[in-house]
Amino acid sequence: MSTTTTTLLLARHGETVWHAENRYAGASDVPLTDTGRAQAEALGRWAATHPVDAIWTSPLSRAVITAEPACHALALTPHREPDLRECDFGALEGRTLAEFAAENPHAAHAFREDPVANPFPGAENPLTAAARGEAALRRIAAAHPGRRVLVVAHNTLLRLVLCTLLHIPPAHYRRVFPRLRNAAISELTVNDDGFAALLSLNVPCEPDLP
Repeated sequence: MSTTTTTLLLARHGETVWHAENRYAGASDVPLTDTGRAQAEALGRWAATHPVDAIWTSPLSRAVITAEPACHALALTPHREPDLRECDFGALEGRTLAEFAAENPHAAHAFREDPVANPFPGAENPLTAAARGEAALRRIAAAHPGRRVLVVAHNTLLRLVLCTLLHIPPAHYRRVFPRLRNAAISELTVNDDGFAALLSLNVPCEPDLP
């Protein structure tokens, strides 16, 4: 029996105002910088030459706004998926890891060693986030069998989900996937038998994209 393969083109949203200082932006709705808006426009130009059949985004504005140029280029109405929202980082929302380490060096060290077993105080359980994100991507793939779908979401959530789909221990997500570049494309295929494969990672929409 043949299987149907759906291509998910995963993109992290554009740069936000908290990026310069590496501040954690999870549940917080943080605006894009001028660079972030330029990255969104570049993603739109990429979509115009690499058409997709549907566009899905996190409900957070930084993802929705990043997807807008691509939606305009292809005359598509975006779908919003609540389970694609970024992880809630609890006490680290709006703060840097360095600030946290100065305040609580033991907890910061434990997080660096195993961010899944030792999440930030008050943060969402990373395994819960990974499970909702994986389920969301599988629902999206099932809704568009055999199609190409652009998915605009978030750095930590997508890294956790990639580990889950590729059978990599989620505790290693920061080591295996140090970061997803803003508005770069990672190509993931999902078969209707549940098998997932990562074909490319962090491919910039334009060669000189920051």
